[in-house]
Amino acid sequence: MVKIPVKPESNSQQASQLKTVALDVGGMKCAGCVGAVERQLKNNPGVESACVNLITEVAVVEYEAQAINPQALAEKLTETGFPSQIRNRDRSVAEVTNQAQAKRQQQQKKQLWQLITAAILLVFSSIGHLHHLGFPMIPVLSNIWFHWGLATLALLIPGRNLLLDGARSLSHGMPNMNTLVGLGTVSAYSTSCLALWFPQLGWECFFDEPVMLLGFILLGRTLEGRARNQASAALEKLVSLQPAMARLTSENDATEDIKIPVEQVKVGEWLRVLPGETIPVDGEITAGETTINESMLTGESVPVGKSKGDRVFAGTINQQGMITFQVSNVGGETTLAKIINLVESAQTRKAPVQQLADTVAGYFAYGVMAIATITFLFWYFWGTHIWEQVLVVEPHDGMSITTSPLLLSIKIAIAVLVVACPCALGLATPTAILVGTSIGAEKGILIKGGDILERVEKLDTVVFDKTGTLTVGKLQVTDCVSLADISTESLLHLSASLESNSNHPLAKAIVEATPQQKLLPTSKIEEKAGFGMIGDIAEDTIVIGNQEWLQQHQIEMGITDSEKADDLINSGQNLVYIAKNKQLIGLIALNDSLRPQAKEIISKLQHKGLNTVLLTGDRKKVAEKIASHLSISQVFAQVKPEDKAKLIKSLQNNNSQVVAMVGDGINDAVALAQADIGISLQGSTDIAMETADIVLMQNNLTDIMEAIDLSQATVRKIKQNLLWALGYNAIAIPLAAGIALPSTGLSLSPILAAIAMASSSLIVVSNSLLLRWKPVTSSLSLLRASHSHE
Repeated sequence: MVKIPVKPESNSQQASQLKTVALDVGGMKCAGCVGAVERQLKNNPGVESACVNLITEVAVVEYEAQAINPQALAEKLTETGFPSQIRNRDRSVAEVTNQAQAKRQQQQKKQLWQLITAAILLVFSSIGHLHHLGFPMIPVLSNIWFHWGLATLALLIPGRNLLLDGARSLSHGMPNMNTLVGLGTVSAYSTSCLALWFPQLGWECFFDEPVMLLGFILLGRTLEGRARNQASAALEKLVSLQPAMARLTSENDATEDIKIPVEQVKVGEWLRVLPGETIPVDGEITAGETTINESMLTGESVPVGKSKGDRVFAGTINQQGMITFQVSNVGGETTLAKIINLVESAQTRKAPVQQLADTVAGYFAYGVMAIATITFLFWYFWGTHIWEQVLVVEPHDGMSITTSPLLLSIKIAIAVLVVACPCALGLATPTAILVGTSIGAEKGILIKGGDILERVEKLDTVVFDKTGTLTVGKLQVTDCVSLADISTESLLHLSASLESNSNHPLAKAIVEATPQQKLLPTSKIEEKAGFGMIGDIAEDTIVIGNQEWLQQHQIEMGITDSEKADDLINSGQNLVYIAKNKQLIGLIALNDSLRPQAKEIISKLQHKGLNTVLLTGDRKKVAEKIASHLSISQVFAQVKPEDKAKLIKSLQNNNSQVVAMVGDGINDAVALAQADIGISLQGSTDIAMETADIVLMQNNLTDIMEAIDLSQATVRKIKQNLLWALGYNAIAIPLAAGIALPSTGLSLSPILAAIAMASSSLIVVSNSLLLRWKPVTSSLSLLRASHSHE
């Protein structure tokens, strides 16, 4: 279950309970901004923790409600250049859809403007230099004052927001990527202006460099933005599933339906859905039969048959018949809305490696400015005097010219400022997590965050609950043995009357196996999980449960009865004992068949080198029979629900194993929470979404394999991205600083530095997108195909 952290007691008073709020944060340009926003939030008294995601532009804050108002946090961020507002967690799917579409349109408009601006800047800046390539000189476009005007316009119009944001961030002690680019472009522009206005200095003008710097940076951000949109397309596709209108009808389905906006639908009303239409909200069918395509929620392409009494979910498609259903959940309470919120939350949660990357990136701009300053001082005071040949520029119109030490030092320092790229470092992890979790959502695998992905990648042991996980979870009565003067029919009827008060799978199976007749009234019901039930029927006290439950109620078993019970147990069946007035009167044997995929999925996990464990509350004989069939060597039987978490903890303490627990999300909630990775196969239950780290919406064991493979593939992308981002900066910054200039005469000009910087972020995002085109696992399709014919 979700655990709400509490601060330690202070002054003998327990700290107030923490609350969580999500903020939509704008204005973030790089990982430096992420670190700045997190520091601002954490510096507020009452804020326990803050987690900010650059891609989704969301900050999740844990705070003490009595100490600070979340609205104040949003206002403080807005004042420092990061426009923020509180996110409404109870948004309907329609609201999420509209917000996503509005954001997408705004981004596309901005990207188009940036693309046009970048193209104009680059074209006009290049035309003026075509005569160097042998083309005729164009008088106006080759004039130095034209290039001054072009550079001035570039800084005032497309570069204005970039420069203002960089200056504002620097003034607040939070320099970012725009700060570095702004310093570089303003330095190049200012130096060129001095050269133009004071020709006696003998400096050359390079107005083209600030123009092309801004052009390539805008071009790079446009391409990067489009790549980011592709990365988030899967979630937006999920968001757009719910229709805008619903057909309202009456309980008896006799009246004509009327169309109303889906946000006006209320719980308890009746809706009609025609073939081919999308289910607007969650509910229960009251009339009609059909097949429904639930692939958008579960990833399973095979339509599911539905009839009266079955549940239907928002976003799924009615394929064949007309149905009427009663509304059970609307707005943010529908399964679709919960999945959307879950995926959004998952994309906000950071992987541990991202925490380190964001910390480094938060101080990156300071480091780069320090390196640029040191580089300038070195070349101006020492470098140009030690290696005088670096001042000789390539032949220009047949003549070699010499530049000044000050001008060369400024150019090298500008290249250092521009080439450094905290963006690649900041995008490395969140883009991969965004793509990975979105792919999972499309396949019906809900992975709750980057930290989960990292833990799955380190997985050692997978613990399986038996009932409902490795087995179908549908118990059937196979034997009913009378041990007293009572018929098997009466024994079953008596048992079902008492078991009808329980939701345990064994109880449900006994009730279903009872012939259709009215059950007997019961009273004084008492149930103990993992043991059994006791209650009164008429004048008799009935005890139903396992052997230990009988012993607790001083009910003895004869030798003959024990032999009959042992025969049933040795055959691998679940056994229920029935006693009446402290006398054993019968035995009921039940069996649960294995899932078709169980044996192969265990084999696949073992082939990957993972240890597999069977954990069950059933008797040892039953557990060992199933374990033997599945080739599981480690078995823990007769484990009570409250002891399952203790067993998981003992496995974790054994050589620090990383343990996954696969369960149904209800009886195994505590064990799922204790495990390093909790995996639930009951995707539609609230407890599964709250407790498990990975929710398999298909209720299909093969998705465990896919979840592991997807996690490992995503973590590989994260490592590749971080390696590239760190490697790029480790190589590009020294090159820009002129490390190769004395020996080769080659240096990284500010223009080339801008191209490299823009390309760096684009490469990281594009590499993450490759997850979509690379098969997650080669064996999975074969595994599923083998079962499609069974």
